[in-house]
Amino acid sequence: MAIQFKIIDHVALVTLDAQQSNNTLTLSDLMHLRKTLGACQDDEQVRVIVLTGAGERAFCSGASHKESLLAASGFVAGTLKSRETEAEEGGYSRLFDLSDLDIWKPVVAAINGACLGGGLELALQCDLRIASSGATFGLPEVCDATIPAAGGVQYLLRAIPAAHAMKMALTGESIGAQEALDIGLIIELLPKDRLLPAALDLAGRIAANGPLAVQSIKRLALQTAHLAPRDFVTQAHLHWGLLRDSEDHAEGRMAQVEQRSPKYTGT
Repeated sequence: MAIQFKIIDHVALVTLDAQQSNNTLTLSDLMHLRKTLGACQDDEQVRVIVLTGAGERAFCSGASHKESLLAASGFVAGTLKSRETEAEEGGYSRLFDLSDLDIWKPVVAAINGACLGGGLELALQCDLRIASSGATFGLPEVCDATIPAAGGVQYLLRAIPAAHAMKMALTGESIGAQEALDIGLIIELLPKDRLLPAALDLAGRIAANGPLAVQSIKRLALQTAHLAPRDFVTQAHLHWGLLRDSEDHAEGRMAQVEQRSPKYTGT
């Protein structure tokens, strides 16, 4: 099975495991991944998600070409259908777009080896990215006379300075882990044996905070970045008000008074 899943404390570890093909994903793999991530959002036991690739060669190298990628119906007809229906009829590109899943729990990408094409598009949709020293990053689609179909160029422009993003997108050339760190694509560079422990530690530190507050921060970050100050402050105040009367907020205040670690329940 190409999608492995387990829960460690309050952290869901999702592993892409198709090592024989550098962790490329088939249509069924992508649908399984989407179902797994959606289940994580609805599972109150899960507070943070770590996404990684099995082995040392690749995080994810995009879509698998072992299956036919020719859609049964025309492009326009496919785009007017749900992602799942389009996929069942042979379309696959929109499955790399996770925006419709409304995953408000933070996702940490632990990137080992090649992170290319759709794989980089998946990583760019994660909230935090750390990588091992052997990781490489690229959007090679232009070399095959096409473009990243799940927003890769736009996500890259939001993640790193525009000149670096455009160079990667227009040349299709990959960059190494050190350059990725230098331009801000990743936040930490680690030896390969420390990558997953570091990702789980980071996820655990996030999971120790109030679950509802953590999700509210992510939701505000994604949904209000385009708003004018007056509007995004209004949204922030609304979320603050929703959290003000929560049991977790009361627990956090009491824990401060009693000088102990809080025990949050997500209520």
